[in-house]
Formats: sequence, C-alpha cells, structure tokens
Amino acid sequence: MPLAMNREVFITCAVTGSGATQDRSPHVPRSPAQIAQSALDAARAGAAVVHCHVRDPETGAPSRDPALYREVTERVRDSASDVVLNLTAGMGGDLTLGGTEAPLPPGAGTDMIGAAARVAHVLDCRPEICTLDCGTMNFAEADYVMVNTPGMLREMAARMVAAGVRIEIEAFDTGHLWFARQLVEEGTIPAPVLVQLCMGVPWGAPDDLNTYLAMVNNIPPGWHWSAFGLGRHQMPYVAAAVLAGGNVRVGLEDNLMLDRGVLATNAQLVERAVSIVENLGARVIGPEEVRARLQLDKRAPV
Repeated sequence: MPLAMNREVFITCAVTGSGATQDRSPHVPRSPAQIAQSALDAARAGAAVVHCHVRDPETGAPSRDPALYREVTERVRDSASDVVLNLTAGMGGDLTLGGTEAPLPPGAGTDMIGAAARVAHVLDCRPEICTLDCGTMNFAEADYVMVNTPGMLREMAARMVAAGVRIEIEAFDTGHLWFARQLVEEGTIPAPVLVQLCMGVPWGAPDDLNTYLAMVNNIPPGWHWSAFGLGRHQMPYVAAAVLAGGNVRVGLEDNLMLDRGVLATNAQLVERAVSIVENLGARVIGPEEVRARLQLDKRAPV
C-alpha cells in the first residue's frame, strides 16, 4: 500500500469507556461532572471530538442511565468549548452465557435490551455523533459476548439517522467493515461515512500491522476514518493512523499510562498525540473543520 499520509488530522478523545478501569487509575472519571470536565480538558489540549460513556458515580461501574448522559451533554454544551460530542450507543447488548454445559438461561452480567432502549439517550441528547458497533464479538475482559445482530444494527442505525445524528461505525474486525459497507450500500447509513478501527481489543482484530493494513484496505474510498490501539500501543497507532491516511483516537478508555509507571490524564494523552501528529508534519484540525468535513449540525444547549 503506498504511503498516503493525512496532512489534516482530527483527534478524538475517548474519555472513560465502560471497561473495569475505574479502580486502576484515579484519573478515570466517574461522575457526569468529572466526565464532562475531563472531556473539556481534552478539548483544550487539542481534541476536536470527545467520545463519552457514563458510569455509576458511586461505584464507577458502566451505566446506560439516560439522566447521566443528559447531565454530561448539558455540562459540555453549557461550557465555552466548541468540542464535538460523540456518545456511545454500545451498551445493552451484553450476553453472558450460563456455562459450557448449561449455557441457558443467561448468567449474571447479561444486559440485553431492545433497539429503542439502546438509543434512548441518543434521541434524548442528540449528540452530533454516536457510535454503532458493527458486529457481534467475544470479549476477553469478561466471559461475555457483545451482541449486535444485523436486524438490531439496522434498527438502531435508522433511529440514529432519523434523529439527525452522524453514525461513527466501530469496526473491531474485517467482517464488521464488510457489514458496514452493506449498510452504506443499502442506504441505512448515509454519507459522509465515519468509521473507527478498533485494534487490539480481545478477541477482535489483533494490533499487528498486517491486520491493521488489511482493515485500512477494506475502507472504501471517500470514507472518513480513525484508528486506535490499546495500552502501550496507543501512541504508535497515532503515528500509524496518520501515515496510512486516517485520524487518531486516544484517551483513558483505551490506555491508562502516559509512560511506564506514569498514570495519564486524558489531556496529557491528547497533548502527546498532538506532538506526534505535528512532528510528522501534519496539522491538527479543530471542531469547526471537523463539522464541515463530516457535515455535522452543531447543537445548542439542551
């Protein structure tokens, strides 16, 4: 594949995620106030987009409470920041089977809800972008399956589009890109198309460069894309994404460390990404240029 470096790069900060990181770093935000503040700090450091999950403010456990999403949304929009808000829609498809000899009924940790409930916070908050995990996958962090059937994805996407929210396709493997192309071809996901390559998430696409280039080569011409790698590979993937023609994502959802033994904040991770992008000779673009590129409608305070 010839080098096709992106010279105008936007940075997404994935602020908190839904993984079991809440007790591994004091910098992982829990409450809506903490999540919003961390997102705004990341925006000041150079992130044009902030990707937000919510957590139970007391325990830090992942949550899909619409009231928590509403508070994060209001705090970001009521601020002086122009950052683009991207909310997850990945909750509500968790299936934990009962065991190898008695898989049914499902076990503890199962959280399976309908399409309307999975996107309720999106329709309520109307972020500029929301995510759509474009396939079913085993996860290694816990013994569960992330379930996203074709019918569920079509229904969720239709509701997102009807609300005027741009979809960010999250692709954890090449088959997810295959189905995403189908959704675009049938008109379920309209242009401009945005996709996030999720590398190194067990058991999706491994983060080796051969698999990464296979993912990149499966992105149709004209699509906008970003990529990230987990843990210590987060910053190398900043460079790899720019060099292959994409944008970048960093943040505490994917990596807790700034250097060996040094816990990071979201703002510090964004600052490090900015330095890498600029040292490669590219320019970091801001929210206004991202909106023009992705045809986003800036939302007023709720």
